This record gives sequence, C-alpha cells and structure tokens, in this order.
Amino acid sequence: MSQGRREPKRPEELRSHQWYGSGVSSGLRSFSHRARTRQLGYLPEEHLGKPVIAILNTWSDINPCHVHLRDRAQAVKRGVWQAGGFPLEFPVSTLSETFQKPTPMLYRNLLAMETEELLRSYPVDGAVLMGGCDKSTPALLMGAASVDLPAVFVPAGPMLPGHWRGEVLGSGTDMWKYWDDKRAGLIGDCEMTELESGLARSPGHCMTMGTASTLTAAAEALGVTVPGASSIPAVDSGHDRMAAAAGLRIVELVRQDRKLSDILTADAFEDAVTTVLGLGGSTNAVIHLIAMAGRAGVTLTLDDFDRIARTVPVLANVRPGGQKYLMEDFHFAGGLPGFLSRITDLLHLDRPTVSYDSMREQLAGAQVHDDDVIRTRRDPVAAEGGVAVLRGNLCPDGAVIKHIAAEPQLLKHTGPAVVFDDYKTMQRTINDPSLGITADSVLVLRGSGPKGGPGMPEYGMLPIPDHLLKQGVRDMVRISDARMSGTSYGACVLHVAPESHIGGPLALVRTGDTITLDVEARSLQLNVDDAELERRRAEWTAPPERYERGYGALYNEQITQADTGCDFAFLARPGKVPDPYAG
Repeated sequence: MSQGRREPKRPEELRSHQWYGSGVSSGLRSFSHRARTRQLGYLPEEHLGKPVIAILNTWSDINPCHVHLRDRAQAVKRGVWQAGGFPLEFPVSTLSETFQKPTPMLYRNLLAMETEELLRSYPVDGAVLMGGCDKSTPALLMGAASVDLPAVFVPAGPMLPGHWRGEVLGSGTDMWKYWDDKRAGLIGDCEMTELESGLARSPGHCMTMGTASTLTAAAEALGVTVPGASSIPAVDSGHDRMAAAAGLRIVELVRQDRKLSDILTADAFEDAVTTVLGLGGSTNAVIHLIAMAGRAGVTLTLDDFDRIARTVPVLANVRPGGQKYLMEDFHFAGGLPGFLSRITDLLHLDRPTVSYDSMREQLAGAQVHDDDVIRTRRDPVAAEGGVAVLRGNLCPDGAVIKHIAAEPQLLKHTGPAVVFDDYKTMQRTINDPSLGITADSVLVLRGSGPKGGPGMPEYGMLPIPDHLLKQGVRDMVRISDARMSGTSYGACVLHVAPESHIGGPLALVRTGDTITLDVEARSLQLNVDDAELERRRAEWTAPPERYERGYGALYNEQITQADTGCDFAFLARPGKVPDPYAG
C-alpha cells in the first residue's frame, strides 16, 4: 500500500494534542484530560503523542446485520495498536432496517449528525466507521465528510446464503417471492415456518445486491475502504483480517494527513455511480449518493445517474437484478476489484483512495474468476445501467425505476390508475373486489414520501392483489413517492418528486386516470389535460403535519426532497464549523 506523499505529522501537530498537551506545564485543561485518561486505566505511554482513532461502532443486540461488529471492533483496535495508534471505541446509533419503524431513513440524518458532532467534539485524529445495514453507510460517511478527518469505512459484510429444501435463498428477495407464493395458495404455514429459520442464517446484511451491498460497494468504489472489503462475508475470517487492516491503515492516513476531502472528489462520486449502475444495484443508492456528495461539496444530480446509466452495462449477475448468484459468489468471483477491472475505461483511475495514491494502483492485478457471476462486456446481464431516471408531468423533479428487475412487457405500458392515499388504506383494501384491479391497472400510492411517510418508507413494492397472484400475475406497474427495498423487484416507479404531501402532481391523480410509463423514453405521464390538473390543484388541501415537537418536528422542518438526497437543509448547506477550543 502507498505511504502517501506528505511529510508525516509530528506528535504536537496531531489534533488530539490540543486536548492532551505535553507535560505538566501545558495547562489545567490538558492536565485534567490526562488525569481522566489515567482514570480510564491508560498509561501515558499508551496514548500520548500517538494518533487517537475513534472507532464508531453501530453494533446493537437488535441489529442482526451488525451483531458481529462488537467482535470486529477488537480487530480494528488490534490494527490500530499494531500501527502505533491509540483506539477508542464509541457506540453510535444503530439503524436496523429490519426492526426500526416507521423506517430507518427517518433517522439516517440523526446518525449523520451524531457522527459529525462526536468526531468534532472529542480528541480524535482519525476515524474508523463501522456499518453496513442500508442507512448506516451513508449516515456515517455523510457525518465524517462534514468533519473532514482521515477516515476508513469497515463494511459489516453480507450474511451467508439462505437454504430451504434444496433452494439457495436470498434474504429479502426470496422473502417477497415466497410471501406471494403463500398468498397465491402455493405454499402453506408449514413451509413458511421453515423459511423463517432458513432465510437469514448468520450475522451480516442482506446477501443479495440490495441496498446494503450496493452502498458498501459504492463506499469501496469511492475509495474509503481497504481493497475488496465490501463483499467479504460477515462471518469469514477474512472479515476479521480486513477490520485489522483498516485499523492499520487509518493510523497511516492520520500521519500523512490524508483526509476524506482528498478521497471524496467529483471523480470518485462519478465512479461510485458507475459502479452502482453496473452492479444493477439498489434504487436507494440514488438518494444516498446525492446526499453523500452534497456533504463532500460535490454536486450530483439525477441527470448524472441517467447520463452514466447509458454508458455502463450491468455485469453483476447477482439477485435481484441478476438471475442466479448472491454476494458470497460475487466475492469469490473477484469481488468489487474484479468487477471494476472490467470497466476501467469508464473510471477515473488517477484519483487517490485510502490505501493507494491512485485507483489504478488499487486495481492492479485484480481478476475475475467466474465469468457467469461477473459477466464480460460481450455478455452483460443488461446493456445499460440498472436504474432509469424518469421525467414527465407526474414527476417534474424526477422518479426512478430499476427496470432490469421488472417484467419487460411492462416497461412501456398505459393503464388506469387505482389510487391509495396512504399505506394503511392500501393494506386494508388492496384485495377489495370493488376496486376492479386488473393486471393492466397502475397501482398508485401517495402520502409516502420524505414528509408524508414520514421518512420515505420502503412501501414502493405495492403488493399485487391476491386474486391476480392466483391467476399467475407476478408484476404490475406501481407508482409512489416512497422507496422500495433494494432486495425487491418489479415494475415499481419510485421517489416521485415532488412528493404528494407537499402538493406534487401525485396528489392530483384520481382513480381511473390513465398513466403512461415508457422507460425507453424515460417518461412518466399522467394523461390528464393541464386545465383539469390546475382545477384539481386549486381544490387540494395540505394534510396536517404529524409531529408537534421533538426530532420528528425537526425532520419535518428541514428534510429536502428525494431528488436532492433527503438531507436536512441546515446540514446540506455550505458553511464553516469551527473546531472546539480544547484549552
């Protein structure tokens, strides 16, 4: 690994030196800080003059994706100590996609705030960020980017593949599939009970190319992980070694003063977008990468995603965008280094990473070991990137669709809308015969965006009515201002902006209106004339706000729309924040 080009920092140049000083003559506050460190049980020789490394750990008993990170933090510490640094572990908020309601997306910015303020307010020279479950990756990197210290990200890693009756299962993806099978009467309670124990069988995040794997791959493509980190299975011994390598590396980054701003450049974000699209990754990455880029002072837009999507093929044959494989297969086929080695002409290879002076060096020697898992350019999973950005009178600020995970005949479709005002109403009435839902209907859900959700929950994969499932229908056009799980699939138009809760055009749709989706034309149109839409707009009234106080009220006041990343306005805007005075 590169040693960088800057002169190493002297001990008195370390940020932590402002807290600890040097010697008894350095002042009362420095004396107090040293005395309290002795209270913690540390000798002067263990920490004075050494880089202090914060290990931000999102471990929790309620987060199965991160339940092993308590142990991995010990491996990080091992690496920090070996490199001559002083590690300190900080527990931070855990964002468990499985359990946190209404959605962890409501709390992504809270973890970003916690990360930023914790790193700024303590005697920290660099950070190791430990996460992986969907929202934790962007939250940690957004907060760290706002502070701009040296940092390395340690991905939680994918869980082991699921197994059931000879089938290899993908978490999330097969949950949706078999739940629909049960609703269609194809399997019963006995099978579902068995599936509960076979679907997710180890620590780690989803092992499909869902949001977690997509975003940890994006982090590696950005250059903020050690090489190959994003696909190592959570319970593999290689994951321990990767964590220790991150601990070794962060100390060197501090000494060389290689900050996140050196890594998170405009070129890096373009490469992350290219990576996400070439992996057939989650639509959620669109929102998160735009927010992450904004914190790094980089402008990234929906148009950038659509432009890049037209240049990069999908090469990762990993479910749900691919047909067969899971993340363990991807890892042993070459992982992200192998994948990136097949699209080097689309990347900016001369930008630095946390491990090398250039991505070119980082990818030197990378190989693919299975051409069916990571396809060649001559045999792609899809000719263009896996996410399309739509425009039209129903989504003037944009919407997205993961078209490679939809049935092809639905990518150009006109049908009558069946409108649901909120998710609870949809759940209660979706099987009501009086709605007259057919396979040609367009299911529309509103009230589920950033403000309306609240938090833009993963409601976008609206269920297909039972009677259609029993007829063999497994996909329909569905439109919402919500998100959907990265492990899910179907012709789901998502992130409609502006959202219905603030009066976006989705609020004006009525049952029976026809809607035209044309993915090739990148178009989503409500077939109602402008005069009628203006009449409906004049009749529309804003729904009441949900929160009168607390974090929810702050969220409602500050949250931006999906097309700009759903960050808080006061965090996304530029401006300096001074380091605290430590004396």
